[in-house]
Amino acid sequence: MSGERSPGTKLLLVGMIGALLIVPLAMVYWLVSDRQHQARIAQQSITAGWAGAQVVAGPLLVVPYTVTRTSTEVVEGNTVTRQTESRELLYISPSEQNLDTEIDPEVRSRGIIHQSVVYDAAITGSAGFSLPDDLDRLGIERDQLLLDEALVQLPISDPRGLQTDARLNMGVERLDLRPGLGNSQSGTGMHAFLDWSEAEDLSFEFSYGLRGSSAFSMVPRGEESNFAVRSSWPHPSFSGDFLPGESDREESAEGFSASWSISNLALGQSLVSTSAPNLPVAYGDPTEGIYFDETTATGQQIATIGLMEPVDLYKRVERSLKYGFLFIGFTFLAFLMFDIVAGARVASAEYLLTGAGLILFFVMLLAFAEMIGFALAYVVASAAIIGLLTSYSAAVLGGWRRAGFIAALLTGLYAVLYVLLNLEAWSLVIGSLMLFFALAGVMYGTRNIEWSKVAIGDETPDISPSEDFGEGSVPA
Repeated sequence: MSGERSPGTKLLLVGMIGALLIVPLAMVYWLVSDRQHQARIAQQSITAGWAGAQVVAGPLLVVPYTVTRTSTEVVEGNTVTRQTESRELLYISPSEQNLDTEIDPEVRSRGIIHQSVVYDAAITGSAGFSLPDDLDRLGIERDQLLLDEALVQLPISDPRGLQTDARLNMGVERLDLRPGLGNSQSGTGMHAFLDWSEAEDLSFEFSYGLRGSSAFSMVPRGEESNFAVRSSWPHPSFSGDFLPGESDREESAEGFSASWSISNLALGQSLVSTSAPNLPVAYGDPTEGIYFDETTATGQQIATIGLMEPVDLYKRVERSLKYGFLFIGFTFLAFLMFDIVAGARVASAEYLLTGAGLILFFVMLLAFAEMIGFALAYVVASAAIIGLLTSYSAAVLGGWRRAGFIAALLTGLYAVLYVLLNLEAWSLVIGSLMLFFALAGVMYGTRNIEWSKVAIGDETPDISPSEDFGEGSVPA
Protein backbone atom coordinates (compact mmCIF):
# COMPACT_ATOMS: atom_id res chain seq x y z
CA MET A 1 0.00 0.00 0.00
CA SER A 2 1.37 3.45 -0.93
CA GLY A 3 1.63 6.44 1.36
CA GLU A 4 -1.40 8.11 -0.26
CA ARG A 5 -3.63 9.90 2.24
CA SER A 6 -7.39 9.59 2.36
CA PRO A 7 -9.49 12.57 1.11
CA GLY A 8 -10.59 13.25 4.66
CA THR A 9 -6.98 13.44 5.85
CA LYS A 10 -6.12 15.78 2.99
CA LEU A 11 -9.03 18.04 3.93
CA LEU A 12 -7.88 18.12 7.55
CA LEU A 13 -4.29 18.88 6.52
CA VAL A 14 -5.39 21.71 4.24
CA GLY A 15 -7.43 23.15 7.09
CA MET A 16 -4.41 23.04 9.39
CA ILE A 17 -2.25 24.83 6.82
CA GLY A 18 -4.95 27.49 6.42
CA ALA A 19 -5.05 27.95 10.20
CA LEU A 20 -1.25 28.24 10.26
CA LEU A 21 -1.49 31.16 7.82
CA ILE A 22 -3.25 33.16 10.57
CA VAL A 23 0.21 34.10 11.86
CA PRO A 24 1.53 35.87 8.72
CA LEU A 25 -1.91 37.37 8.06
CA ALA A 26 -1.91 38.86 11.58
CA MET A 27 1.61 40.21 10.98
CA VAL A 28 0.40 42.01 7.86
CA TYR A 29 -2.50 43.41 9.89
CA TRP A 30 0.03 44.70 12.45
CA LEU A 31 2.08 46.20 9.62
CA VAL A 32 -0.96 48.16 8.40
CA SER A 33 -1.58 49.46 11.94
CA ASP A 34 2.06 50.48 12.27
CA ARG A 35 2.04 52.35 8.95
CA GLN A 36 -1.22 54.03 9.94
CA HIS A 37 0.35 55.14 13.24
CA GLN A 38 3.32 56.56 11.37
CA ALA A 39 0.90 58.42 9.08
CA ARG A 40 -0.81 59.97 12.11
CA ILE A 41 2.54 61.12 13.49
CA ALA A 42 3.39 62.65 10.12
CA GLN A 43 0.01 64.42 10.00
CA GLN A 44 0.57 65.81 13.49
CA SER A 45 3.97 67.12 12.45
CA ILE A 46 2.39 68.82 9.45
CA THR A 47 -0.12 70.68 11.63
CA ALA A 48 2.20 71.20 14.63
CA GLY A 49 3.06 74.75 13.63
CA TRP A 50 -0.40 75.53 12.31
CA ALA A 51 -3.24 74.69 14.72
CA GLY A 52 -5.36 71.71 15.62
CA ALA A 53 -9.03 70.99 15.12
CA GLN A 54 -10.86 74.13 16.19
CA VAL A 55 -13.87 74.49 18.47
CA VAL A 56 -15.38 77.98 18.72
CA ALA A 57 -18.22 79.38 20.79
CA GLY A 58 -20.15 82.61 20.43
CA PRO A 59 -19.77 85.51 22.87
CA LEU A 60 -20.52 85.01 26.54
CA LEU A 61 -21.14 87.98 28.85
CA VAL A 62 -19.52 87.69 32.29
CA VAL A 63 -20.54 90.01 35.16
CA PRO A 64 -18.77 89.92 38.56
CA TYR A 65 -20.94 90.21 41.67
CA THR A 66 -20.29 90.33 45.38
CA VAL A 67 -21.55 87.81 47.88
CA THR A 68 -21.64 88.43 51.65
CA ARG A 69 -21.44 85.33 53.75
CA THR A 70 -22.01 85.15 57.51
CA SER A 71 -20.19 82.67 59.72
CA THR A 72 -20.14 82.09 63.46
CA GLU A 73 -17.43 80.65 65.65
CA VAL A 74 -16.77 80.30 69.37
CA VAL A 75 -13.82 82.30 70.68
CA GLU A 76 -12.93 81.86 74.40
CA GLY A 77 -16.46 80.74 75.14
CA ASN A 78 -18.09 83.62 73.26
CA THR A 79 -19.97 83.27 69.98
CA VAL A 80 -18.50 85.59 67.38
CA THR A 81 -20.28 86.43 64.14
CA ARG A 82 -18.15 87.29 61.13
CA GLN A 83 -19.12 88.56 57.70
CA THR A 84 -16.90 87.98 54.69
CA GLU A 85 -17.35 89.37 51.23
CA SER A 86 -16.32 87.33 48.20
CA ARG A 87 -16.38 87.92 44.47
CA GLU A 88 -18.23 85.54 42.12
CA LEU A 89 -19.01 85.52 38.39
CA LEU A 90 -22.37 85.50 36.63
CA TYR A 91 -22.40 84.04 33.08
CA ILE A 92 -25.07 85.34 30.68
CA SER A 93 -25.69 83.63 27.34
CA PRO A 94 -26.84 85.68 24.33
CA SER A 95 -30.50 86.03 23.46
CA GLU A 96 -29.38 85.39 19.89
CA GLN A 97 -26.05 84.57 18.29
CA ASN A 98 -25.18 84.38 14.58
CA LEU A 99 -21.99 82.86 13.21
CA ASP A 100 -20.97 82.91 9.56
CA THR A 101 -17.81 81.01 8.55
CA GLU A 102 -15.91 80.74 5.28
CA ILE A 103 -13.39 77.86 5.32
CA ASP A 104 -10.51 77.91 2.85
CA PRO A 105 -8.89 74.42 2.90
CA GLU A 106 -5.43 73.36 1.80
CA VAL A 107 -3.84 69.91 1.54
CA ARG A 108 -0.30 69.80 2.90
CA SER A 109 2.10 66.91 2.34
CA ARG A 110 5.07 65.44 4.14
CA GLY A 111 7.16 63.58 1.57
CA ILE A 112 5.18 61.75 -1.11
CA ILE A 113 3.00 59.66 1.19
CA HIS A 114 1.45 61.59 4.06
CA GLN A 115 -1.08 64.39 3.70
CA SER A 116 -3.16 66.49 6.07
CA VAL A 117 -5.91 69.04 5.55
CA VAL A 118 -5.41 72.50 7.07
CA TYR A 119 -7.57 75.56 6.63
CA ASP A 120 -7.98 79.29 7.11
CA ALA A 121 -11.42 80.23 8.46
CA ALA A 122 -12.88 83.72 8.14
CA ILE A 123 -15.43 84.08 10.94
CA THR A 124 -17.95 86.88 11.35
CA GLY A 125 -20.82 87.02 13.80
CA SER A 126 -23.11 88.97 16.06
CA ALA A 127 -24.78 88.50 19.42
CA GLY A 128 -27.28 90.32 21.63
CA PHE A 129 -27.52 90.36 25.44
CA SER A 130 -29.97 91.67 28.01
CA LEU A 131 -29.91 91.68 31.80
CA PRO A 132 -32.18 88.89 33.11
CA ASP A 133 -35.25 89.87 35.14
CA ASP A 134 -35.19 86.75 37.30
CA LEU A 135 -31.83 87.05 39.03
CA ASP A 136 -33.54 86.50 42.36
CA ARG A 137 -34.00 82.81 41.59
CA LEU A 138 -30.21 82.55 41.72
CA GLY A 139 -30.15 84.45 45.01
CA ILE A 140 -28.59 87.52 43.39
CA GLU A 141 -29.82 91.09 43.81
CA ARG A 142 -29.30 93.80 41.23
CA ASP A 143 -27.15 95.92 43.57
CA GLN A 144 -24.70 93.00 43.96
CA LEU A 145 -23.69 93.20 40.29
CA LEU A 146 -20.48 95.00 39.39
CA LEU A 147 -21.76 96.07 35.97
CA ASP A 148 -18.87 98.45 35.35
CA GLU A 149 -16.45 95.48 35.44
CA ALA A 150 -18.28 93.26 32.94
CA LEU A 151 -16.42 91.47 30.19
CA VAL A 152 -17.30 89.56 27.06
CA GLN A 153 -15.60 86.25 26.18
CA LEU A 154 -14.96 84.61 22.81
CA PRO A 155 -13.83 81.04 23.64
CA ILE A 156 -11.61 79.20 21.12
CA SER A 157 -10.05 75.78 21.66
CA ASP A 158 -6.66 76.46 20.04
CA PRO A 159 -5.74 80.18 20.10
CA ARG A 160 -2.51 79.47 18.18
CA GLY A 161 -4.64 79.73 15.06
CA LEU A 162 -5.81 83.30 15.74
CA GLN A 163 -4.71 85.90 13.19
CA THR A 164 -4.10 89.63 13.62
CA ASP A 165 -7.45 90.76 12.17
CA ALA A 166 -9.58 90.00 15.26
CA ARG A 167 -12.06 92.72 16.23
CA LEU A 168 -15.04 93.12 18.56
CA ASN A 169 -17.43 96.07 18.24
CA MET A 170 -20.15 97.18 20.64
CA GLY A 171 -22.21 99.47 18.43
CA VAL A 172 -19.75 101.99 17.03
CA GLU A 173 -17.23 101.40 19.81
CA ARG A 174 -14.39 98.97 19.15
CA LEU A 175 -13.38 97.02 22.25
CA ASP A 176 -9.80 96.12 23.05
CA LEU A 177 -9.37 92.33 22.76
CA ARG A 178 -7.05 90.54 25.17
CA PRO A 179 -5.81 86.93 25.27
CA GLY A 180 -7.46 84.36 27.52
CA LEU A 181 -10.91 84.48 29.09
CA GLY A 182 -10.14 87.10 31.75
CA ASN A 183 -10.68 87.25 35.54
CA SER A 184 -8.07 84.52 36.03
CA GLN A 185 -10.52 82.06 34.53
CA SER A 186 -9.05 78.96 32.95
CA GLY A 187 -9.71 78.45 29.28
CA THR A 188 -8.50 79.76 25.95
CA GLY A 189 -9.80 82.41 23.61
CA MET A 190 -10.20 86.21 23.75
CA HIS A 191 -11.95 88.67 26.04
CA ALA A 192 -12.67 92.38 26.31
CA PHE A 193 -13.74 94.53 29.27
CA LEU A 194 -16.71 96.90 29.07
CA ASP A 195 -18.73 99.22 31.26
CA TRP A 196 -22.35 98.02 31.46
CA SER A 197 -23.44 100.38 34.21
CA GLU A 198 -26.57 101.39 32.31
CA ALA A 199 -27.66 97.74 32.06
CA GLU A 200 -29.21 98.38 28.65
CA ASP A 201 -29.48 95.76 25.96
CA LEU A 202 -26.14 95.07 24.29
CA SER A 203 -25.32 94.19 20.71
CA PHE A 204 -21.93 92.92 19.58
CA GLU A 205 -20.39 92.32 16.19
CA PHE A 206 -17.14 90.42 15.83
CA SER A 207 -14.84 88.93 13.22
CA TYR A 208 -11.51 87.12 13.23
CA GLY A 209 -9.36 84.83 11.13
CA LEU A 210 -8.63 81.39 12.51
CA ARG A 211 -6.30 78.64 11.34
CA GLY A 212 -7.09 75.02 12.02
CA SER A 213 -6.84 71.49 10.70
CA SER A 214 -9.04 68.47 10.02
CA ALA A 215 -12.26 69.74 11.61
CA PHE A 216 -14.18 72.84 12.62
CA SER A 217 -16.79 72.81 15.40
CA MET A 218 -19.28 75.30 16.84
CA VAL A 219 -20.89 75.41 20.27
CA PRO A 220 -24.53 76.59 20.24
CA ARG A 221 -25.26 78.82 23.18
CA GLY A 222 -28.14 81.14 23.99
CA GLU A 223 -31.82 81.42 23.22
CA GLU A 224 -31.23 81.05 19.48
CA SER A 225 -28.06 80.03 17.63
CA ASN A 226 -27.75 80.41 13.86
CA PHE A 227 -24.69 78.98 12.11
CA ALA A 228 -23.70 79.09 8.45
CA VAL A 229 -20.58 77.50 6.96
CA ARG A 230 -19.24 77.53 3.39
CA SER A 231 -16.13 75.93 1.92
CA SER A 232 -14.57 74.76 -1.34
CA TRP A 233 -13.80 71.37 0.27
CA PRO A 234 -15.86 68.74 -1.61
CA HIS A 235 -15.88 66.02 1.06
CA PRO A 236 -17.36 67.30 4.35
CA SER A 237 -18.25 65.00 7.20
CA PHE A 238 -21.02 66.28 9.50
CA SER A 239 -21.09 64.97 13.05
CA GLY A 240 -21.67 66.05 16.62
CA ASP A 241 -24.94 66.60 18.48
CA PHE A 242 -26.59 68.63 15.69
CA LEU A 243 -26.66 67.76 11.99
CA PRO A 244 -27.89 70.07 9.23
CA GLY A 245 -31.06 68.91 7.53
CA GLU A 246 -31.09 67.77 3.91
CA SER A 247 -32.61 71.09 2.86
CA ASP A 248 -30.01 73.02 4.90
CA ARG A 249 -26.90 71.72 3.17
CA GLU A 250 -25.52 71.45 -0.33
CA GLU A 251 -22.57 69.36 -1.46
CA SER A 252 -20.86 69.27 -4.86
CA ALA A 253 -17.45 68.93 -6.47
CA GLU A 254 -17.03 72.69 -6.02
CA GLY A 255 -17.58 72.60 -2.26
CA PHE A 256 -20.34 72.64 0.32
CA SER A 257 -22.54 74.95 2.36
CA ALA A 258 -24.56 74.17 5.47
CA SER A 259 -26.64 76.01 8.05
CA TRP A 260 -27.99 75.29 11.53
CA SER A 261 -30.70 76.99 13.58
CA ILE A 262 -30.70 75.71 17.16
CA SER A 263 -33.11 76.74 19.90
CA ASN A 264 -32.28 76.86 23.58
CA LEU A 265 -35.14 74.40 24.09
CA ALA A 266 -33.03 71.82 22.23
CA LEU A 267 -29.99 72.64 24.37
CA GLY A 268 -31.79 72.35 27.69
CA GLN A 269 -29.55 75.01 29.23
CA SER A 270 -30.30 78.06 31.29
CA LEU A 271 -29.38 81.43 29.80
CA VAL A 272 -27.90 82.52 33.13
CA SER A 273 -25.53 80.53 35.32
CA THR A 274 -23.15 81.06 38.22
CA SER A 275 -20.82 78.32 36.96
CA ALA A 276 -18.57 78.64 33.94
CA PRO A 277 -19.62 76.60 30.88
CA ASN A 278 -16.78 74.45 29.62
CA LEU A 279 -15.43 74.56 26.08
CA PRO A 280 -14.96 71.13 24.45
CA VAL A 281 -11.37 70.28 23.67
CA ALA A 282 -10.77 68.57 20.34
CA TYR A 283 -8.60 65.48 20.31
CA GLY A 284 -8.35 62.10 18.59
CA ASP A 285 -7.51 60.77 15.15
CA PRO A 286 -8.75 63.00 12.32
CA THR A 287 -9.02 59.96 10.05
CA GLU A 288 -11.56 58.48 12.45
CA GLY A 289 -13.44 61.67 13.15
CA ILE A 290 -13.06 64.26 15.86
CA TYR A 291 -13.90 63.29 19.42
CA PHE A 292 -14.26 65.50 22.46
CA ASP A 293 -13.09 65.12 26.02
CA GLU A 294 -16.26 64.62 28.05
CA THR A 295 -14.47 65.54 31.28
CA THR A 296 -13.97 69.10 30.00
CA ALA A 297 -17.18 69.34 28.03
CA THR A 298 -19.82 68.64 30.64
CA GLY A 299 -23.17 69.97 29.54
CA GLN A 300 -21.89 71.15 26.15
CA GLN A 301 -23.31 70.22 22.80
CA ILE A 302 -21.64 70.83 19.51
CA ALA A 303 -21.92 70.79 15.70
CA THR A 304 -18.86 69.52 13.81
CA ILE A 305 -17.67 69.60 10.21
CA GLY A 306 -14.81 67.25 9.38
CA LEU A 307 -12.58 67.98 6.40
CA MET A 308 -11.61 64.44 5.56
CA GLU A 309 -10.02 62.76 2.59
CA PRO A 310 -12.72 60.73 0.80
CA VAL A 311 -10.56 57.59 0.87
CA ASP A 312 -8.34 56.48 3.71
CA LEU A 313 -6.05 53.91 2.09
CA TYR A 314 -5.07 52.32 5.42
CA LYS A 315 -8.68 51.68 6.31
CA ARG A 316 -9.31 50.12 2.89
CA VAL A 317 -6.25 47.88 3.14
CA GLU A 318 -7.33 46.92 6.65
CA ARG A 319 -10.81 46.07 5.41
CA SER A 320 -9.41 44.02 2.53
CA LEU A 321 -7.34 42.03 5.05
CA LYS A 322 -10.54 40.90 6.72
CA TYR A 323 -11.33 39.01 3.52
CA GLY A 324 -7.89 37.36 3.45
CA PHE A 325 -9.21 33.97 4.47
CA LEU A 326 -11.84 34.20 1.75
CA PHE A 327 -8.99 34.21 -0.80
CA ILE A 328 -7.06 31.48 0.94
CA GLY A 329 -10.14 29.34 1.45
CA PHE A 330 -11.40 29.54 -2.13
CA THR A 331 -7.94 28.91 -3.64
CA PHE A 332 -7.22 26.00 -1.31
CA LEU A 333 -10.62 24.51 -2.09
CA ALA A 334 -9.86 24.66 -5.82
CA PHE A 335 -6.49 22.94 -5.25
CA LEU A 336 -8.15 20.33 -3.01
CA MET A 337 -10.79 19.58 -5.63
CA PHE A 338 -8.09 19.04 -8.27
CA ASP A 339 -6.29 16.84 -5.76
CA ILE A 340 -9.06 14.51 -4.59
CA VAL A 341 -11.36 14.63 -7.63
CA ALA A 342 -9.13 15.15 -10.69
CA GLY A 343 -6.15 13.18 -9.42
CA ALA A 344 -3.58 15.98 -9.15
CA ARG A 345 -1.09 15.60 -6.34
CA VAL A 346 -0.74 18.81 -4.31
CA ALA A 347 1.84 18.64 -1.53
CA SER A 348 1.59 20.47 1.80
CA ALA A 349 4.50 22.74 0.87
CA GLU A 350 2.67 23.75 -2.32
CA TYR A 351 -0.40 24.75 -0.32
CA LEU A 352 1.85 26.73 2.01
CA LEU A 353 3.65 28.55 -0.82
CA THR A 354 0.35 29.37 -2.50
CA GLY A 355 -0.98 30.81 0.77
CA ALA A 356 2.19 32.89 1.14
CA GLY A 357 1.58 34.33 -2.33
CA LEU A 358 -1.98 35.25 -1.43
CA ILE A 359 -0.81 37.02 1.73
CA LEU A 360 1.91 38.83 -0.20
CA PHE A 361 -0.88 40.54 -2.15
CA PHE A 362 -1.85 42.59 0.92
CA VAL A 363 1.75 43.65 1.59
CA MET A 364 2.12 44.79 -2.03
CA LEU A 365 -1.24 46.54 -1.87
CA LEU A 366 -0.15 48.53 1.19
CA ALA A 367 3.28 49.38 -0.22
CA PHE A 368 2.02 50.55 -3.62
CA ALA A 369 -1.08 52.31 -2.22
CA GLU A 370 1.17 54.68 -0.28
CA MET A 371 2.95 55.57 -3.52
CA ILE A 372 0.36 55.55 -6.32
CA GLY A 373 -3.04 55.44 -4.60
CA PHE A 374 -5.32 52.57 -3.64
CA ALA A 375 -7.10 51.86 -6.93
CA LEU A 376 -3.97 51.64 -9.10
CA ALA A 377 -2.11 49.74 -6.36
CA TYR A 378 -4.95 47.21 -6.26
CA VAL A 379 -4.60 46.57 -10.00
CA VAL A 380 -0.81 46.22 -9.80
CA ALA A 381 -0.78 43.92 -6.77
CA SER A 382 -3.64 41.68 -7.95
CA ALA A 383 -2.14 41.35 -11.47
CA ALA A 384 1.26 40.38 -10.00
CA ILE A 385 -0.19 37.73 -7.67
CA ILE A 386 -2.58 36.31 -10.29
CA GLY A 387 0.34 35.96 -12.73
CA LEU A 388 2.57 34.37 -10.09
CA LEU A 389 0.03 31.82 -8.85
CA THR A 390 -1.22 30.98 -12.35
CA SER A 391 2.32 30.07 -13.43
CA TYR A 392 2.89 28.10 -10.25
CA SER A 393 -0.45 26.30 -10.59
CA ALA A 394 0.46 25.11 -14.08
CA ALA A 395 3.34 23.15 -12.57
CA VAL A 396 1.54 22.05 -9.41
CA LEU A 397 -1.71 20.95 -11.09
CA GLY A 398 -0.11 19.50 -14.20
CA GLY A 399 -1.28 21.77 -17.01
CA TRP A 400 -2.18 25.27 -18.14
CA ARG A 401 -5.85 24.40 -18.52
CA ARG A 402 -6.19 23.84 -14.80
CA ALA A 403 -3.98 26.86 -14.13
CA GLY A 404 -6.41 28.87 -16.25
CA PHE A 405 -9.18 27.88 -13.86
CA ILE A 406 -7.09 29.18 -10.92
CA ALA A 407 -6.43 32.42 -12.83
CA ALA A 408 -10.15 32.88 -13.50
CA LEU A 409 -10.95 32.12 -9.85
CA LEU A 410 -8.44 34.65 -8.52
CA THR A 411 -9.50 37.30 -11.02
CA GLY A 412 -13.10 36.86 -9.93
CA LEU A 413 -12.14 36.97 -6.25
CA TYR A 414 -10.11 40.16 -6.58
CA ALA A 415 -12.88 41.79 -8.63
CA VAL A 416 -15.50 40.86 -6.04
CA LEU A 417 -13.29 42.09 -3.19
CA TYR A 418 -12.91 45.48 -4.85
CA VAL A 419 -16.69 45.69 -5.17
CA LEU A 420 -17.07 44.73 -1.49
CA LEU A 421 -14.67 47.48 -0.46
CA ASN A 422 -16.80 50.04 -2.28
CA LEU A 423 -20.21 48.66 -1.27
CA GLU A 424 -19.79 48.30 2.46
CA ALA A 425 -23.52 47.99 3.13
CA TRP A 426 -23.74 44.92 0.85
CA SER A 427 -20.45 43.28 1.84
CA LEU A 428 -21.99 40.79 4.28
CA VAL A 429 -24.71 39.75 1.83
CA ILE A 430 -22.29 39.28 -1.07
CA GLY A 431 -19.74 37.49 1.10
CA SER A 432 -22.30 35.08 2.54
CA LEU A 433 -23.66 34.28 -0.95
CA MET A 434 -20.14 33.56 -2.20
CA LEU A 435 -19.56 31.16 0.68
CA PHE A 436 -22.92 29.50 0.05
CA PHE A 437 -22.22 28.83 -3.63
CA ALA A 438 -18.66 27.71 -2.84
CA LEU A 439 -19.94 25.22 -0.27
CA ALA A 440 -22.63 24.03 -2.68
CA GLY A 441 -19.99 23.52 -5.40
CA VAL A 442 -17.72 21.56 -3.09
CA MET A 443 -20.62 19.40 -1.93
CA TYR A 444 -21.61 18.65 -5.51
CA GLY A 445 -18.06 17.96 -6.68
CA THR A 446 -17.29 15.62 -3.79
CA ARG A 447 -20.65 13.87 -3.56
CA ASN A 448 -19.14 10.53 -4.69
CA ILE A 449 -15.95 10.77 -2.64
CA GLU A 450 -15.34 8.22 0.08
CA TRP A 451 -13.52 10.47 2.54
CA SER A 452 -12.00 7.68 4.61
CA LYS A 453 -10.89 5.51 1.65
CA VAL A 454 -7.18 5.41 0.83
CA ALA A 455 -6.18 4.82 -2.83
CA ILE A 456 -4.07 1.69 -3.52
CA GLY A 457 -0.96 2.06 -5.63
CA ASP A 458 -1.54 4.30 -8.63
CA GLU A 459 -5.26 3.73 -8.70
CA THR A 460 -7.20 6.93 -9.33
CA PRO A 461 -10.64 7.69 -7.91
CA ASP A 462 -13.65 6.34 -9.78
CA ILE A 463 -15.13 9.54 -11.28
CA SER A 464 -16.98 10.41 -14.43
CA PRO A 465 -15.21 12.36 -17.20
CA SER A 466 -17.37 15.40 -16.52
CA GLU A 467 -15.90 15.66 -13.03
CA ASP A 468 -12.33 16.05 -14.31
CA PHE A 469 -11.31 19.72 -14.19
CA GLY A 470 -9.17 19.66 -17.35
CA GLU A 471 -6.29 17.39 -18.30
CA GLY A 472 -6.08 13.79 -17.18
CA SER A 473 -4.80 12.78 -13.81
CA VAL A 474 -1.22 13.39 -12.92
CA PRO A 475 0.59 10.14 -12.08
CA ALA A 476 1.57 9.61 -8.49
